[in-house]
Amino acid sequence: MACLMIQGPARMEGSIPVQGSKNSTLPLLAATLLCKGETVLENCPALSDVTACCEILRSLGCRCVADEGKIAVNAEDVVTSEIPDELMRELRSSIVFLGPVLGRTGRAELTFPGGCEIGARPIDLHIAALKKLGAVIEESGGRLCCSAPQGLTGADIVLPFPSVGATENIMLAAVCAKGITTIKNAAREPEIVDLADFLQECGAKIGGAGESTLCIEGGRPLHGAVHRVIPDRIWAATFLSAAAATGGEICLTGAQPAHLVPVLPVLEEAGCRIRCTYDTITLKAPAVLRAVSPVRTMPYPGFPTDAQAPLMAMTCLARGTSLFVENIFECRYKHAPELLRMGANIRTEGKVAVVEGVRRLFGTRVCARDLRGGAALAVAGAAAYGQTAIEHAELIERGYESLEKSLSAVGIPAWME
Repeated sequence: MACLMIQGPARMEGSIPVQGSKNSTLPLLAATLLCKGETVLENCPALSDVTACCEILRSLGCRCVADEGKIAVNAEDVVTSEIPDELMRELRSSIVFLGPVLGRTGRAELTFPGGCEIGARPIDLHIAALKKLGAVIEESGGRLCCSAPQGLTGADIVLPFPSVGATENIMLAAVCAKGITTIKNAAREPEIVDLADFLQECGAKIGGAGESTLCIEGGRPLHGAVHRVIPDRIWAATFLSAAAATGGEICLTGAQPAHLVPVLPVLEEAGCRIRCTYDTITLKAPAVLRAVSPVRTMPYPGFPTDAQAPLMAMTCLARGTSLFVENIFECRYKHAPELLRMGANIRTEGKVAVVEGVRRLFGTRVCARDLRGGAALAVAGAAAYGQTAIEHAELIERGYESLEKSLSAVGIPAWME
């Protein structure tokens, strides 16, 4: 069990590059299964989830080499359509391999995914969509056995909810299908656009990425490509929240401000001054933060659910009352009891959390219950008086590369034990 130690209070200041997007890297790695020749992904973060994806690729027969932010994948010799149960259990995003394995081999055998317990993430949307493309899917004992005896064929698919994972799985299967597939009510997240950009660089034909209707012309052979992963907007939101909570001033380089349009106005409402260029975001915090209007998590371009916890930690020190409404996952307030241990004043009921700002937080021993909740505790720990020890920090390492080093680089004393 890893433990992240933070000595506060400290003021975050300086300049730091934004890491590559975790939520883009994982589906991009799954997509490399469909390419002939070598694919190179640049700006990949060194995360446990990324390592797990690389292990899944190797288990399928791919050659996969990671070196200093670059991952080279050669999928010429895929030898199996079965993903071992122990690898599926490593991360929630492992279900994104269903579409490309089925499209590449005509079969796919896997179990239900694991990862953080932040609420139900039903895969029925994935299964129903793949069935419309011609897949035959049987479930037995928590295991999915999928095949496409007649091959995959393009179809019109309407998603009842703009699920990111389902949209990615359909895209990855549809590029292998004969004919045209349309996805209505598709997810619009920047990570969807990044995946579409990569697939087009490899030879696919996709229209409408970033809009509610996607159109994929399938059956085109895909080749390897060199692609740079977009910056991680949730990592950026976390560090902006930490800078605000500590009264700091920080410049994020290699950022994409457009991806943070739902988040930046909330920070400005709290009193932060923000300046953006094409690829930088600079934030200067006020002496005392103000409470913010109700923050409601929604699919993109709404406020991202992954940024809710770090921002809540920031509002613990804001003057006044802030309200959060979590509309994506039902178990996304596990960080609240841990923040209470640090002196925060938070009340939760169902989807709603009410945060009454306090003057100070205090360092103590807390526990990360999930990835983003752990990041929230790090935000609070940077501003808290005394030493904060965050147990189960291995969960944080699923989404933040060497967080202790990144924090230390911008003035927050942090180390792992």
